[in-house]
Amino acid sequence: MDALRGFGELGIGSRLKRLSELLLKETQIVYDYFNIDFDPYLFPIYKIISTKNGVTNSEIQNSLKYTQPAITQAINKLDSKGYLIFKTHEIDKRKKIIFLSEKGKKTLEGLKPLWESLDYVIKDLTTENSSSLIDIVNTIENKLSQKCFSETIINHIKMNTVETNSIKIDLFKKENSKYFYDLNIEWLKTFFVVEHYDEEVLSKPNKYIIDKGGKIFFAKLNDEIVGTVALMPLNNDGLFELTKMAVSIEHRGKKIGQNLLKYCIDYAKNELGLPKLILYSNRMLENAIYIYRKFGFVELPLESDSPYNRSDIKMELVF
Repeated sequence: MDALRGFGELGIGSRLKRLSELLLKETQIVYDYFNIDFDPYLFPIYKIISTKNGVTNSEIQNSLKYTQPAITQAINKLDSKGYLIFKTHEIDKRKKIIFLSEKGKKTLEGLKPLWESLDYVIKDLTTENSSSLIDIVNTIENKLSQKCFSETIINHIKMNTVETNSIKIDLFKKENSKYFYDLNIEWLKTFFVVEHYDEEVLSKPNKYIIDKGGKIFFAKLNDEIVGTVALMPLNNDGLFELTKMAVSIEHRGKKIGQNLLKYCIDYAKNELGLPKLILYSNRMLENAIYIYRKFGFVELPLESDSPYNRSDIKMELVF
């Protein structure tokens, strides 16, 4: 029996500390696996330094709200690894300005793809709808007990190295209707529920999309269909929805969704000559929302009669 769990809310501080220690330990395994000389606890201070063109001890302290001894210890550790250089302040000679050294910058480039995978996996791990912090911690710990955190990140990093040119995008063929349906149903059941409108569109893609001038695309990896997305006409005034994007569970994290999204946007703009696209999503899907914004989508007011019950955000991309 887990005694800390038995303490309920009274043990939340100890639970968070234990969880933090586990995540830091597992993250260290990831750094070691990829032969990067870095300590997870140095991340906040190293990250602050890397985003500034020179920063002082005091500025770091104000940014992170750490104690001065903790900051000094981390800076000394980073310096001992050769990741920092120091310059005297031009006006106040008592101050030292901290910069990344060339070695520090080179290490940063090696860390960035690891951090992207860490960010992705942690968002997936911590996505949970609950009004209770203790329930969220319970869920996270349950997930960590089922799947090794470091192994998940390492696999995600490896999958993310799949070359873009190995992913092929094909247009809809009638014989591929099953993949359009199955991939989306799998995705919906993973995150939400299958609504009546979903079932209608997915089971009748010709009626709702193809016959109206819309397009459905499939992503193929090694001749296997692993993802799909659609451009669906909404009415007679030329408005199209980017919708029904799904990637198979075992192939998520290979940037297949981003490849589909880019292809879809380029096709809408260059082949169909559309002036804009809209989409509906849910804020719970933080990675997806981040990618939509990355590609230029901006938030619009969500109408009261949105076609999807799960939607709490509407976005638009104007070409």
